[in-house]
Amino acid sequence: MAKPNEKLADSLTLLRDLRNSGANVIRSRQLSRIHRQRLLRGGFIQEVMKGWLIPARPDVSPGDSTAWYASFWEFCAGYCEERFGHTWHLSPEQSLLLHAENTVVPTQLMVLTPRGNNNQVQLLFGTSLFDLRESAVPSQNEIVVRDGIRIFAPAAALVRAGEAFFTRHPVEARVLLAQFRDSSELLVHLLEGGHSVVAGRLAGACRFAGRADIAADILKTMVAAGYDVRECNPFEGPRPAVLIRTGTAPIVARLQALWQSQREAVLAAMPAASGIPPDATSYLQFIDDIYQTDAYNSLSIEGYHVTPELIERVGSGNWDPARHDGDRQGRDALAARGYWQAFQLVKRSVAEVLKGADPASVVRDGHGDWYREMFQPSVAAGLLEPTALAGYRNDAVYLRSSRHVPPRWEAVRDAMPALFDLIASEPEPAVRAVLGHWLFGYIHPYPDGNGRMARFLMNTLLASGGYPWTIIRVEDRIAYLAGLERASVDGEIEAFGTFVASSVRRSEADARLHRLAGARISL
Repeated sequence: MAKPNEKLADSLTLLRDLRNSGANVIRSRQLSRIHRQRLLRGGFIQEVMKGWLIPARPDVSPGDSTAWYASFWEFCAGYCEERFGHTWHLSPEQSLLLHAENTVVPTQLMVLTPRGNNNQVQLLFGTSLFDLRESAVPSQNEIVVRDGIRIFAPAAALVRAGEAFFTRHPVEARVLLAQFRDSSELLVHLLEGGHSVVAGRLAGACRFAGRADIAADILKTMVAAGYDVRECNPFEGPRPAVLIRTGTAPIVARLQALWQSQREAVLAAMPAASGIPPDATSYLQFIDDIYQTDAYNSLSIEGYHVTPELIERVGSGNWDPARHDGDRQGRDALAARGYWQAFQLVKRSVAEVLKGADPASVVRDGHGDWYREMFQPSVAAGLLEPTALAGYRNDAVYLRSSRHVPPRWEAVRDAMPALFDLIASEPEPAVRAVLGHWLFGYIHPYPDGNGRMARFLMNTLLASGGYPWTIIRVEDRIAYLAGLERASVDGEIEAFGTFVASSVRRSEADARLHRLAGARISL
């Protein structure tokens, strides 16, 4: 008779085969009752609703939402396809968000279908799906399929979306209006439906977003077709000082719009920059002296269990993987060694900034080297494959318990140069540091280590304004991650900017004490 561990191994083999076939959402009928119960009991799968399962990890807390958010879109596509066939699609508003690279998992997904019952289906972690009965089915040229999700094409969605979309989602609206090279795509839908009111709204929106050419074409063409059109601007607030160029890739336009919309809030929160400090030696000595505290906090935030003794041993050169099994095999020891190696390069980058080097060029050129040093020990020990050092990710990534889903991996290659261009064009050091940290984590360019990298980048950029190296304390982890979540999900940087500002002020006080202590010793 098979032992319990052998039975579980059989069930896990079946689950592995399903995953290898590309399924991240599993129908109950794909597993026998015995296999299903065994995997549920072991925490290897999780039930979304009757008949639908998703893979899970038994080593995470019961309230962890990561597995669900990672499976959300695939589940919605599979569920809707099975229930409604091909006659369903997302709402115009949700379609526009996806086209604009807003990948936040919605709390309620609106699905339009002639087979709907105006019914809300409750899902995991406070999310839901509402199937709204639709009498007029869109034509085939109005709908596109992206990753199994049926959404309106951008022009069709803009014509169908309400005025509130422009006030609730101004960033996404500006991103989308920058995608049109001329007015023809919009006019096809406006003329077919005789949408004179919508035409006036889109003409006003285009003019506000710097597309006066499209606005004029919409007005002239609708009038020529016999419609009375009155232009009105659906956006609120002043016109952006910097407009998005026509044809800019959606992820690039999104980053530009986010940066523009959040920089004033950062300036209001952060203390004024004092400029590059005249005493670079003292500044760098402070960084050396707080290394142990910085490493402990930064690694602990990421879930590594490191002790001050381990960090001291690594920093003093007593880390010896050839003779010490713990150093060679321990995940925490390898992370501590990698952090120390990366830290040395980051400190050199800070030194370049203090000498007057362009901070944007320093982080653009140096961040890849930081990343390689961070994971070199794990590769050398065989814990990671050498391909881990290749650079930017080639797959999707999901953040633990976060509704923010980082951009598609294909978009990362456009997003990272755009981020460094934004850093280069920003005159205020505080804005460079805070928004640079946030958007680096927002993009999440690497398979791992993005939090540590974002803090390295922040501190290198802080140096250009004379701010001291700033430690994000592990005891502040909840507030720190909450600020990042609010910025990425709600587009509000105030909480994160205030958090960084308080951390900087605390570091300024520590640096003053450090300088006073040094002065007393020299006397």
